[in-house]
Amino acid sequence: MSKPKQQSLFEDEELPEDPMPWERNSQNLYLAQIVLNRPVDRVFHYLVPEPLRPLLKPGHRVQVPFGRGNQLAPGYCVGVGPADENQPSVRLKSVDAILDSRPLFNAKMLKLTRWIADRYLCSWGQVLDCVVPAGVKNQAGTRMVTVFEVTDPQTLQGRNIPEEVERLPAKQRAVYDALKTAGQPLTMDALTAAADCGSGPVQTLKKKTLIRSHQKRVQQFENGDDAAYAHITKQDDLQLNRDQRLALDQILAAIRGQRSETFVLQGVTGSGKTEVYIQAIREVVSYGQQAIVLVPEISLTPQAIQRFRSRFDSVAVLHSHLSDSDRHYHWQNIAAGKVQVIVGARSAIFAPAPHLGLIIIDEEHETSFKQETAPRYHAREVARKRSELEKVPLILGSATPTLNSWLRVIEKKDTLISMPKRVNNLPMPNVNIIDVRNDVQVRRNESIGRVLFTGMQHALEAGGQVILFLNLRGYSPALWCKGCGNSVKCPHCEISLTWHRDKSLAVCHSCDFSAKPPTNCPSCGAPGLRYVGTGTQRLEEEVKAKFPNYSCRRMDSDTMRGVGSHAKVLNAFAAGEVDILLGTQMIAKGLDFPNVTLVGVIDADTMLHQPDLFASERTFQLIAQVAGRTGRGMQGGRVFVQTTSPAEPAIVKAAEHDFLGFARLELGHRKEMLAPPFSHYARVILRGPQEEHVEQFARQIAGILHDAAEEMKLSVQILGPAPAPIIRLKKYFRYHFQLAAVNVDEILQLWREVDPKLPREKGIEYIIDVDPVNMR
Repeated sequence: MSKPKQQSLFEDEELPEDPMPWERNSQNLYLAQIVLNRPVDRVFHYLVPEPLRPLLKPGHRVQVPFGRGNQLAPGYCVGVGPADENQPSVRLKSVDAILDSRPLFNAKMLKLTRWIADRYLCSWGQVLDCVVPAGVKNQAGTRMVTVFEVTDPQTLQGRNIPEEVERLPAKQRAVYDALKTAGQPLTMDALTAAADCGSGPVQTLKKKTLIRSHQKRVQQFENGDDAAYAHITKQDDLQLNRDQRLALDQILAAIRGQRSETFVLQGVTGSGKTEVYIQAIREVVSYGQQAIVLVPEISLTPQAIQRFRSRFDSVAVLHSHLSDSDRHYHWQNIAAGKVQVIVGARSAIFAPAPHLGLIIIDEEHETSFKQETAPRYHAREVARKRSELEKVPLILGSATPTLNSWLRVIEKKDTLISMPKRVNNLPMPNVNIIDVRNDVQVRRNESIGRVLFTGMQHALEAGGQVILFLNLRGYSPALWCKGCGNSVKCPHCEISLTWHRDKSLAVCHSCDFSAKPPTNCPSCGAPGLRYVGTGTQRLEEEVKAKFPNYSCRRMDSDTMRGVGSHAKVLNAFAAGEVDILLGTQMIAKGLDFPNVTLVGVIDADTMLHQPDLFASERTFQLIAQVAGRTGRGMQGGRVFVQTTSPAEPAIVKAAEHDFLGFARLELGHRKEMLAPPFSHYARVILRGPQEEHVEQFARQIAGILHDAAEEMKLSVQILGPAPAPIIRLKKYFRYHFQLAAVNVDEILQLWREVDPKLPREKGIEYIIDVDPVNMR
């Protein structure tokens, strides 16, 4: 007889086949299906002991003995039920304990995480473990206490409890009555306070078994994150213009119709997308439902947080600076339905909202929505799937949508909502492309060219503020030897060290190696290394020298390490205490300061010439987003883009605010190459301590996959292998190749079939990244 299919907790879905037979040794076995945080996608089966049977539910976190040594390991229950009579009889291990009082996942979230595991080629247990914050797993912000309650009279049969209570001394009677009146367990302190006595009467009653004690976990959250915004004054909704009203009406129709529809809200910077989000959320909240708003981590500015907290009574903000205790506090409140709006970075898509009504992804083009470690999911695609499961609308908002989203609009898979004008019909800023190849000041190794310098002078003298963008931190991006032409590289990575003048250190921005800079070239021994190029530190020094009468502040990951550091600088800028704000990507988006009349892009070519398929798209997006920081007030604004590639289409189209023209051009190139979004890639990266061994193994693995694709008659191409663009990273040599196919399911099918059979090479690791955004 063939082995029966495993029954899932979902009526319309079957769980994956278990490689090992189900195990049973009696007719009354009750089994739990458990997955663990291991890179093996298997569902393991455990006996559920009699006392745990009424308690254990799908979604619970459990502790189980695992492996030959039966070491206790945390796992996740994805299904429970009686064993099938036809299953073979062998011995099973038992679930040791349930780790949480309530399940952490409902049926829809279990289904979503199963989909992520299938779509991104990782194990179900890895996904579930990633979804639960560490603060929830270690129950941060809680402690175990002893509580007292009245003993159930049914357990005291044969005793006349009312008569015993009547004969109690006054203090003991007061304790007993206080517990009866409370109707819930009380701690010793709470009980003695309620009965106005010491601990003696409590202990005596316990000895008489009229009351009992047990351990209970209680919360002791400080909720400091909410306290920081307690002063915010509530504001009324704003009056919408015609474009905003049309956009909102389309979204409200989907909300009221409980439709899972994806809207691509393409609105120029300053068009009022946030107000559309807020009023759509207002509708959802009026139904007693919740909304999830995803933003890039660097957009979680105090300004953005304040905007939501000023409009809604209950907002949970999930960001990287939260303590484990605060994360646990927010998780519990969200799961209890006490939070109206959840705002956070990509992991907020997993917020356990029981009454979800709307999902919004702002700045959906941002690469930070892709997770770089297992499970390597993309929050946009996860949001799309969650929207489908929950039957709620999804809004993807951006001035510069990804070409992936734009193609779905063209193919009528998603609905376009266009907002082509700024609020109050303010004009888009003039963008001036400045060719600095022959600029005298730039040739003198200065960062600010003549045109930008003059523009800054005029803007500042007129009382305006200036933002300067440079996507390179540090003082100088390279230490260069004039003798041999080589730069000084990290001893662990194939990356040039960056000179940080404030620390007097040469630093690797990939592995954080740092050292005093050498006096002689490590390659040829020649003395006199030169510091080449400009980072934000050097730019700050130059700005202060050229504009000594104006206040300047720098925002990059070196200066914004402290809690609240973003808020201090941005509040000072908003108050006019800072005239010039310079920095990296963290100032490129999400900021709204009407007095900014000039934005300067110091080097628009930083990303343009990277060995990356998406370089043009990202350059266009970055310039368009930076340009959007100005011209938001009645004074108007100008943008100066310094470049050595003034004819590059991505730069020209960004200067013209022509997203449609850029998308048409770039999609044409991609279609010719059959590159994403017209196909899917999965990148396989191998790394090891010896380059030649890694190269040989990469060729072997790629060959096996190529042969398997032909045998299975799958239209999957193997591109490579080749050295990774950064061939050495953190002491390991890296090679990579890509699986390419029009249909992603063919890639997934090929990998699932071949991966278990691939050879293993000692010292060499490999990973697979489906739909990668980082090609380094």
